[in-house]
Amino acid sequence: MIIFVALVAAVAGFLFGFDEGVISGAQIFLKQDFVYNATMEGIMTSSVPLGALFGAVLAGRLTAQFGRRKMLLAAAMLFGIGAILAALIPGIWFLVAARLILGLAIGVAAIVAPLYLSETAPTHRRGVMISAYQLLVTVGILGAYIVNLGLSRWGAWRWMFAAGAIPALVLLFGAWRLPESPRWLAAQGRVEELKGVLTQLRKDAPASDLAEEADQILASARQEHGKQHSWRGLLDAAVRPCVIVAMGLFFLQQLSGINAVIYYAPQIFGGTGFSGTAGQLIATAGIGIVNMLMTVVSMWLIDKAGRRKLLILGFAGTAVGLTMLAYSASLASAAGGGGSFEATLGFVGVVVYIASFAIALGPIPYVMMSEIYPLSVRGPGMAVASIANWGFNYVVVLLFPIALADVGLATTFGFFAATCAAGLIFTLLRVPETKGLSLEAIEAHLHQGRPLRQLGLQAGEET
Repeated sequence: MIIFVALVAAVAGFLFGFDEGVISGAQIFLKQDFVYNATMEGIMTSSVPLGALFGAVLAGRLTAQFGRRKMLLAAAMLFGIGAILAALIPGIWFLVAARLILGLAIGVAAIVAPLYLSETAPTHRRGVMISAYQLLVTVGILGAYIVNLGLSRWGAWRWMFAAGAIPALVLLFGAWRLPESPRWLAAQGRVEELKGVLTQLRKDAPASDLAEEADQILASARQEHGKQHSWRGLLDAAVRPCVIVAMGLFFLQQLSGINAVIYYAPQIFGGTGFSGTAGQLIATAGIGIVNMLMTVVSMWLIDKAGRRKLLILGFAGTAVGLTMLAYSASLASAAGGGGSFEATLGFVGVVVYIASFAIALGPIPYVMMSEIYPLSVRGPGMAVASIANWGFNYVVVLLFPIALADVGLATTFGFFAATCAAGLIFTLLRVPETKGLSLEAIEAHLHQGRPLRQLGLQAGEET
């Protein structure tokens, strides 16, 4: 059952990735049917993160009120509606509206799926299960790139968008069969249902282990009962460090430039020397494969090496890769077009960047935000982190084509490289280690008034 839970919730990640990645190839052909400038391109492309920002705002309270399962069902319906509308649009502004709906679905799913996985997974599998969500994001991006490449010979951009309705149906039917989160049931006082769900989720576990886990969940729910289940609870002194870490990681994730790369990969490769639409789309699909494979590596490492060590490795690698890309773009610009050396250097830089991002910066912010908040503010806390995520995502995607036209590829990616270097410092100073700790143990650490930074660290590592 736990494998089914992971697969269904992770389909939301596939839709997230597909609806982000599909625009990279579709917009090449959109420009043949509709006339729009760089500003309009930014508005159209950034409508997904803008919709996701509103989805994150709504999801925090609605998830606490209606439960995790119902919100996954709502996200599935929005994904399907948005995909069909995007395929039928008569003009570019209609596409903006359709992508706002898709963004709304992504914003809800990006909170609910990791939250649901964190609250249903066994402690020793929590990291890998939440990472499965991020893996399916990368599979979705790759799937969009492959669909784009396959349909590019006909310029069939409407079918590129329509393809997203198929996984939306899978999510809808799968979520219908999911049990509710045991921790949400505990917060609602539905004790017998909680025990029944735990029995479903832990079929091979001894009865004594099930009883102990149920008691821990109920004890944590009782401790949190009556506390402020709202945005105001995030101002509590014990919770503020969690807010800083969760928001900070998403701020750095987005300012690393990932969605500029995902949305505009063909143009980026064009700026480093790749010529022709087919070559750019093939290079883009190659990046999608690297993204997916390195996320698999991250899933294997995250509960072994730990979250913090991977973040240190990830920020260092992304800074190096972006520096290579910026230098390649600078050489290509100076040469008035670039040759094989610039194209190769740029491609290697993007590979290093994507590999480093996928192993750490992609999955770990989602894992961390679903782990570090106390139960009473877990919904609002994850919503705030997601609002930061989508707000910065929106700004980057909106301004990237404008920055590209004004200051060029080299300067833009030089800024992203500097952000990754700052992320390395932030991780060393602020980020705790949650590997191997139950959600209840993390919560107890916070209630004891101990610094979040010391969570999971050995005495010799504390600063």
